[in-house]
Amino acid sequence: MKHEHGFTLIEVLAAIVLLSLILLGVYSGIHSATRIVHGGEERIGRMDEVRSTAQFVQREVAQALALPFAVTDDGDGIVFDGQPDSARFVAPLPGYLGRTGAQIMTLQLVRDNNSNRLQVTFSPLPPDGSPPAPPGDPEILLAGVNSGTFAYQGYDDQGNPGPWVDRWPDGRRLPAMIALRMKLAGSVNSPEIIAPLRIDPTSVNGRNPLGNLPRRPSVLR
Repeated sequence: MKHEHGFTLIEVLAAIVLLSLILLGVYSGIHSATRIVHGGEERIGRMDEVRSTAQFVQREVAQALALPFAVTDDGDGIVFDGQPDSARFVAPLPGYLGRTGAQIMTLQLVRDNNSNRLQVTFSPLPPDGSPPAPPGDPEILLAGVNSGTFAYQGYDDQGNPGPWVDRWPDGRRLPAMIALRMKLAGSVNSPEIIAPLRIDPTSVNGRNPLGNLPRRPSVLR
């Protein structure tokens, strides 16, 4: 008689183990590929957020107007307030943002849990010179900022660019340029955002809105 032999238990177990290892390798490869794709998408999305933030800051700072939104103790108009963590000025906004006319804009770095966020608030500039209304709810431009600071540059008496300072010394005049330096959480690096003003920092449409100020570049003292 011919005897038919099947697989032994050890052979079956060895085949199951081998198949499990193959399936585990395939799953690990698919999981790694998926993680890489998702990580790439998150990185691209983060870079788009940084790029959009830079474009917004540069566009709005470039349109800053030398219009006073407050007064000093001496009665001089304040057209710019530059601090290490915030910058306040007046600028027009595009219509698609749902706001029209000159707006008091405040860019500010605010602590948010374990990091910071860059946000902006708006308040319409009253045309009759009355006190402005409190700003509306903040709009977040960029979250996940480990650290950041604003810096400002003006001109010296000879019209040459002065040093960068972390506080703007003369609120009666606009700076020539604003810089925003940030360190972001994660692997995306934030370039230094440099935003120059397009107009003469002491005039608007060829005239000085503050009669007691000379028409010349701002001076750092």
